[in-house]
Amino acid sequence: MGLAEDIDLVVERLESKLDPDSAASLRWLGSKLKNLALRRAISSNHTVMELVVAAYLLSKGYSVDAEREVAPGLVCDLYATKDDKTLVVEVETGFVPPENSKDPIAYRFARELSKVARYSKHADIFAMAVPPFHILQLPPLIFLPSAERRLWNLEAFKRILDAYYARPPLELDDLLSAKLHYVYVVLVDTLELIELTAREYFLTFVERPSILMARNGWPPSWVGAEGEASATWSVATAPITAQTGFASSPASSGGAEFNGYRRAGSGHNS
Repeated sequence: MGLAEDIDLVVERLESKLDPDSAASLRWLGSKLKNLALRRAISSNHTVMELVVAAYLLSKGYSVDAEREVAPGLVCDLYATKDDKTLVVEVETGFVPPENSKDPIAYRFARELSKVARYSKHADIFAMAVPPFHILQLPPLIFLPSAERRLWNLEAFKRILDAYYARPPLELDDLLSAKLHYVYVVLVDTLELIELTAREYFLTFVERPSILMARNGWPPSWVGAEGEASATWSVATAPITAQTGFASSPASSGGAEFNGYRRAGSGHNS
């Protein structure tokens, strides 16, 4: 079965979660993605995740487009609008190309931090979507308010970004203003999605792994807090657990069910 057939099957399965108008919008998105698939412009895993997220947003009353240009040469995975607010979603499968087999963590680190910095400026709300087996390699600073990021050695982060994504270069102001509101954990096997605020995602998936990695030498010493070694990464992240919200994320209010989707926190469903 090819990607076009996979898209048809996934759209058919997702339609049962939607009202007729939203189902029609999803079929339109499926057709658009099939055309891109025929040109080999998209990959299968990535596309299925896009459709699951798109169906979820449609079920919440958003108008959704896929593979939309938000700036010259910058195409986002999903672009959604509702109540005069824009939401951009970038899907990350965790794929590492063969040429980065010797530096996979640094590659993912640079790619994902670059995505937040580049895309979030073009939306009121920015989210990333991941499968449950890929933990975003984002530094804890991205979950902190802009003012607190100044305590970090942002030049070091910029150097690693420039090493992988120099065109166009990211500026320090981009790292200060970058925002992440939500992370969607996509359960492709069941075509379901768990919505987490950035704060919830950090506390659930990032905090303890980042401490464990720091104890074993990641990130390198040049990516720690200003004037400190990498071993202090865990110390630098400690205050985050006391925050009431990261990157202006709305506060959580417990889990809920919505049209067959499990939703963790109030998020932007209101």
